[in-house]
Amino acid sequence: MKDISSIRRRTLTRRDFLKMTGAGVASVALGGCLNLQKTGTGRTNGDEPNIVLIMADDMGFSDARCYGGDVDTPNLDGLAAGGIRFTQHYSTGRCWPSRACILTGYYAQHIRRDTMPGIQMGERPGWAPLLPQLLKPAGYRCYHSGKWHIDGEPTESGFDRSWGRHKFGCDWDRYFSSEIWTEDGIKAPVEAAERYYSTVAIADHTIGCLKLHARNRADEPFLQYVAFYSPHFPLHALRKDIDRYRDTYFVGWDVIRRQRWKRMKQMRIINCGLSEREEDIVPHWNLTGEELEQQIGGGEVPWAVAWDSLKEEQKRFQATKMAIHAAMIHRMDAEIGRIIAQLKEMGAYHNTLIAFASDNGASAEQIIRGDGHDKSAEPGSAKSYLCLGPGWSTAANTPFRLHKHWTHEGGISSPLILHWPAGISARGELRHDASHFIDFAPTVLEIGGVRWPKEYMNKEVPEHPGMSLVPAFAKNGAVRHKNLWWCHRGNQAIRAGEWKLTMRSRNEEKWELYNLKTDRCEMNDLSSRFPDKLRNLAKQWNEVADGFREDLM
Repeated sequence: MKDISSIRRRTLTRRDFLKMTGAGVASVALGGCLNLQKTGTGRTNGDEPNIVLIMADDMGFSDARCYGGDVDTPNLDGLAAGGIRFTQHYSTGRCWPSRACILTGYYAQHIRRDTMPGIQMGERPGWAPLLPQLLKPAGYRCYHSGKWHIDGEPTESGFDRSWGRHKFGCDWDRYFSSEIWTEDGIKAPVEAAERYYSTVAIADHTIGCLKLHARNRADEPFLQYVAFYSPHFPLHALRKDIDRYRDTYFVGWDVIRRQRWKRMKQMRIINCGLSEREEDIVPHWNLTGEELEQQIGGGEVPWAVAWDSLKEEQKRFQATKMAIHAAMIHRMDAEIGRIIAQLKEMGAYHNTLIAFASDNGASAEQIIRGDGHDKSAEPGSAKSYLCLGPGWSTAANTPFRLHKHWTHEGGISSPLILHWPAGISARGELRHDASHFIDFAPTVLEIGGVRWPKEYMNKEVPEHPGMSLVPAFAKNGAVRHKNLWWCHRGNQAIRAGEWKLTMRSRNEEKWELYNLKTDRCEMNDLSSRFPDKLRNLAKQWNEVADGFREDLM
């Protein structure tokens, strides 16, 4: 192999990589610290697929029409019809740990991107690079558009281009708050109000990156990470999109839940009953009912009570909120359509893996950040600040229990659509095997022809918990995990086969045991009937946690 020490100080191009590796299995060393291997996958040099990863934020499991929802999502539906949908795919239950998982292939606690007893938040270990850092030696160009919410900066973690609001907090939670940016001829809208909308701007930047890639790097594969803020609070949407759903949700969240549940059963996405609506469980950091009335008005509702118990003012206000949530998803789908059109225009669509997922379940949060809420502002406009709330979050997460933040199914279940005409032979099929965000990185590395490094930054790399989803690409394909693990803010869970053990924080740290084969809605706690199963799963949970602590010592 060619000694690459002479090219350490310039970008390693795809041509460099292919010259060094040839057609067989070879290793690459970048700067003496990165060791990657090209796999013998049977592909010829030059046909590595492109990757487009699209992330929604706080979108419910059942919001999209192709998952039984009532929001018009023709572009997501088209991807699902031409690819595969996962019905038991999992996030971490919260935004920042999910994003760390999907770009590293590790559980968030394992790399200090979430907390647990004995592990605090901090910088990722040197042995945990982001996916772009692993793909670049194989010749990939990597682009990021939108939300970040990971430690470090995108361009310091392998992305060649990046635009978005990278810091956590109030600087990114206004959809109509424009930000001036230009980059190699790519320009963002800079007008205020509806002339600028962040969902459109993120797609604009994505399309700009793709156009520049087609112009300057057409012979190289790319990773494009598209991280929308939608439909995360505040509820902000274009008026024309809100009007489309203005009258849709006056029937209320109880009727919408039942309608979605029936469609999901007909589509074979689920085979369980409908969970009970839990009125008394909301995030402990929510504003109180009195605070909501004072700061927002009498239409706001702090609990997921029966719809028929609401006053007319509350019903009108709540129906409008859900219309805005639907409008945000509808606009995101339309912008995804523009991205797909660009892929087709540049001849990349056929050999591009498009992945769509949500970072966690829908949110029951009700808070106000930044410069507050103007009670006189029209709901959904720039000066308003509204959250979906527990009533509609329960509907968005149909048929499951609880919401974002919890490790019950409503918090951690995510839609996952994979579409790749050149590489997925299954068309329109469902995958009922359990999968997790930790599986995305190994999937991409396999189809990109790159093996996990045994060492990174001169440090031994701990074993990765994820597995490639490539076997699921074939007709009737399957994926089998030994177990999947969760921990977030005292909420804990582990799933092994059809059994799931979960614990709710602020609930006396009591384990609950469910058989998801017959009870994915988690309504029948079997902990007292199967104490041995409970002890075995609790032991597995602790063994995983102990392994994280050992690796970080």
